[in-house]
Amino acid sequence: MADTGAQSTRVERDLLGEVEIPADAYWGVHTARARQNFPAHLHAVPRPLIHAMGEVKRACASANAELGFLEPTVGKALERACDEMAEGMFDGEFDFDGLQGGAGTSTNLCANEVLANRALILLERKPGDYETIHPLHHVNLHQSTNDVYPTAVKVAGVRLLRMLSERVAELQNTLQKKEKQFDSVPTIGRTEWIEAVPVTLGREFSAFAEAISRDRWRTFKCEERLRVVNLGGTAVGNGLTAPRSYIFLASEKLRAQTGLGLSRAENLMDATANADPFVEVSGILKALATNLIKICRDLRLLHMTGEIRLPNMQAGSSIMPGKVNPVVLESVIQIGVKTKANDTIVAECASMGTLQINEYMPLLALAFLESLELLVTACSRLAAHVVGIEADADRCRALMANSPGLMTAFLPLIGYDRATELAKEFAADEGTDLVAFLSDRLGADVVADTLNADNLNSLGHRRPPC
Repeated sequence: MADTGAQSTRVERDLLGEVEIPADAYWGVHTARARQNFPAHLHAVPRPLIHAMGEVKRACASANAELGFLEPTVGKALERACDEMAEGMFDGEFDFDGLQGGAGTSTNLCANEVLANRALILLERKPGDYETIHPLHHVNLHQSTNDVYPTAVKVAGVRLLRMLSERVAELQNTLQKKEKQFDSVPTIGRTEWIEAVPVTLGREFSAFAEAISRDRWRTFKCEERLRVVNLGGTAVGNGLTAPRSYIFLASEKLRAQTGLGLSRAENLMDATANADPFVEVSGILKALATNLIKICRDLRLLHMTGEIRLPNMQAGSSIMPGKVNPVVLESVIQIGVKTKANDTIVAECASMGTLQINEYMPLLALAFLESLELLVTACSRLAAHVVGIEADADRCRALMANSPGLMTAFLPLIGYDRATELAKEFAADEGTDLVAFLSDRLGADVVADTLNADNLNSLGHRRPPC
């Protein structure tokens, strides 16, 4: 807020009439309408979107100033105000619901007003002195919500994707360290919740790490889908009301300013009307969410069987003393579920765009950016949790030693019929485990070699042909 002296309000006008605005407010009449129509009770305008809006507006102001459409002093003041918006200085000014009508018009108009009034303050003028700097005539010059808002969503998306890619890499590295740490711990594998064949705990973690490695590549690669922006297309993608020189320069300014490798779409009408790139990237996020859910469910199961011990995070019950629950894994699972639900929202919103614009871009932006932020949190949270996982080697060996699935490892040596006979004999025996039983029947060295971790980790058995 700015100090404007004793005056308590100022009057601003739009096509619907006059509205009294607090004299020192950065926002104006259009934001006042948005606050009335979309009270901020449910979904805040995403902060990454607000910050990206500052970056986009700065590129536009810089292009307009360089081409002589803005006076140098006005251009410089606007650029500084845009930098402040990108740094988060005005997050509180967007005090209305992000789930708004108008394809994001309220957010764009608020940005225009905040930037105009902040620039006025920087020029030692009072807020509302729109003859000097007007929200629409100057800040929004050669722009439309329909090119600025989707471009800002993409800028925010690319930045979050880069952050997510780093977090996914950290998770992969953490899982790979556990893979090596547990490489020599034999245990029993399972299919359909039933004991199957012997494996090592390290190999189980290798499957987790490999799945996340694909997510690492996908999240890194899909950024290119968001780098193509429709800035300069104005309302419907034909650049109406914007000079050609500006259309080319604005996207160049944004690319240089952000360092994100952005490019202007060759077909601006397509890029304005169609939101399928968001759907494609959201599908990548859904794949990551799917893997996170699977891994966390498996870790919960291994913790329940006692093969691993999860870090104790907090008391798990208000009624059962001493109970500790796998709360971190459950939180990540819920993030995965929310991300998958958001993917459906993104696809639905993209499919319901009409002709030259997508009027449901605000909901798409909320769901898309939320998924990115949630997954950044989930990957960081899970990686930190995995660091503290310990293996119970004795429990793993005990489960393996008493599992009928252990017999499968000896098929290359004794054949299916002989293994079946031994399984029947063991079932009738009491007081010993299967490892001890087989050691007595086949020899301790043979059993030890067969169940050696190196043998279990190798691809295929190492028995010589008969």
